[in-house]
Amino acid sequence: MGNDERKPRQVRLDHRQVRVLAHPLRLRLLGALRVHGPATATGLAELLDTNTGATSYHLRQLAEAGLVVEDPDLASGRQRWWKAAHELSSWEPTDFDDDPDARAAIEWIQGDQVRLIAEQAERWFAAQQDWSPAWRDAVGINDTLLHLGPDRLRALEAEVWQILMRYRDESAPDEPDAQPVNVHLVAYPIIGRPR
Repeated sequence: MGNDERKPRQVRLDHRQVRVLAHPLRLRLLGALRVHGPATATGLAELLDTNTGATSYHLRQLAEAGLVVEDPDLASGRQRWWKAAHELSSWEPTDFDDDPDARAAIEWIQGDQVRLIAEQAERWFAAQQDWSPAWRDAVGINDTLLHLGPDRLRALEAEVWQILMRYRDESAPDEPDAQPVNVHLVAYPIIGRPR
């Protein structure tokens, strides 16, 4: 596969897309398609423990916003297969300063992402003893305190993101013992520190 084919298909979310995504099932549907690949509404309903009618409705809402598309290569009969239209979504919080509804949607999406990170961590902690010592030693949660201005913070995030994309481009699912691994990049100022 050529290098150009491995570049992330990224979308910078617009006002309409963030409003559509600010729904628990829609966010989970998009995430499931990104993690697990193309699926039918029935398969997604089973995976997410919901009903097919709701799943179909919300997939259509995501499709109207350009966030999911049908996969014609997998279509068979009346079965519609869906896939994520993009591998990555991005936005700048200031993109929505002029739109209170979109700003509220972004705040909800960010809060849901934090909840998801916590849920994933809890699932790992509950299951880690079933994994090999190599995996248990490789997984980690680290933090450090830096004193940075906004320009240097953006530079740091961009540099770390380039490293993550390099590892993503070099990833080999057939590598022995390879597993999908979520890596979260989170950086924010400490609020309420004494002055």
